[in-house]
Amino acid sequence: MPDTNAKPKTVAILGAGPVGLAAAAHVLERGMEPIVLEAGPQVGHAIRQWAHVQLFSPWQYNVDKAAERLLVAAGWNSPAADDYPTGGELVAQYLEPLATRTPLKDRIRTSSRVTAVARKGFDKMKSNGRALEPFTVRYRNGKGVETLKADAVIDASGTWFSPNPAGADGLTAIGEEEMAARIAYGMPDVLGSARDRYAGKTVAVLGAGHSAVGTLVDLSRLKDEMPTTEVIWLLRGDKPEKAFGGGASDQLAARGALGTAFAALVASGKIRIESGFKVSHVGRDGARIHVATGGASCCRSVVVDELVVATGFRPDLSFLREVRLALDPAIEAPLALAPLIDPNLHSCGSVRPHGAHELAQPEPGFYIAGMKSYGRAPTFLMLTGYEQVRSIVAEIAGDREAAANVELVLPETGVCSGPAPGATDMAASGCCGGPAPEPASGCCVADVKAKAEGKKGCGCS
Repeated sequence: MPDTNAKPKTVAILGAGPVGLAAAAHVLERGMEPIVLEAGPQVGHAIRQWAHVQLFSPWQYNVDKAAERLLVAAGWNSPAADDYPTGGELVAQYLEPLATRTPLKDRIRTSSRVTAVARKGFDKMKSNGRALEPFTVRYRNGKGVETLKADAVIDASGTWFSPNPAGADGLTAIGEEEMAARIAYGMPDVLGSARDRYAGKTVAVLGAGHSAVGTLVDLSRLKDEMPTTEVIWLLRGDKPEKAFGGGASDQLAARGALGTAFAALVASGKIRIESGFKVSHVGRDGARIHVATGGASCCRSVVVDELVVATGFRPDLSFLREVRLALDPAIEAPLALAPLIDPNLHSCGSVRPHGAHELAQPEPGFYIAGMKSYGRAPTFLMLTGYEQVRSIVAEIAGDREAAANVELVLPETGVCSGPAPGATDMAASGCCGGPAPEPASGCCVADVKAKAEGKKGCGCS
């Protein structure tokens, strides 16, 4: 007979974003006790940094089922399923009600930054009996250092506050830290709160993903209002068209529309393109910024007033030093997940269903979920994180069947790419030499169109 007086498991959840709060909802639904630790002063702290940005996915892809059940019980009126929220609307209409109007309100600790996770009484080297001891989660709040004991830990702290630097080698460019006041990372609100910073200025945007594209589109709109605004796109690769996306083939219409609009802007000449631009140095040029490739005497450079670095994000693993992790050496994602999301292998916008099994770590009871589970890989959808934590929480609760029954159907991007057959690595060119090596490519939009017509594509699915 089960012990009905046994204390329910405590699950520490790091991060009060959409995936972290979804995890808490599933934990509560399973009869366990969630404790959510959020570094910021409010839930959704990272999303509030890009509140002006409209999501590519409509509400139907952005609400977790367990969280929805809690909200409905509290009298919540759900937004229209086919409307596209901004980050701010996602917080105001979903995360805030979830955190303040449901039983989760007593399980969330804000302004609580986790500084370390370990096993009680065990350093990383000790093994015998390790899995029988609870986790020790150390965090800092306004009162000082606090410690929490937990039976399991789900790290859903995201990657927003760990942006990749400008340097093409993965390091901060020389001088980047010194010029921090003139550099923004991610997606600044160039048409709103940051308008005065960019209007009438020469602005360079480094990157080729959705954040870079969205910022370039907004800067072009700002140029329409303030013609003296100059927009420069710094592109590490040599194929600008790769940033255009799948257009009409993208099952997320807003994402496809962004790529189509961006392609038209590039064709119009409103955006100056500097391709094959691998930043190595950032320095002062009077009151402006000098951004250069190669050595100090390199012949390629631009002089701008502001630089936006939109080169992606990376996970912060510093506070997990005493946890036994097994991560892919390149992607920094769990080993079983990494091959499914590695952009060097494919970029199809979808990933095979995965859950507790793929996300499990050598440290029993410890999981990385949400955007952080993708390591340095891009193109993460909230729906992925929701299914991850549903499976993880089922595993923690001992429901192996539900944990293994992972179902995830994601909308395709309409663009698939991968290494061409027989492709080999190419040495990077010098700063003044020939063009940088072209990224090898396999299938693309034509592949999706071919399959839609019942023809054989190139094999990316």
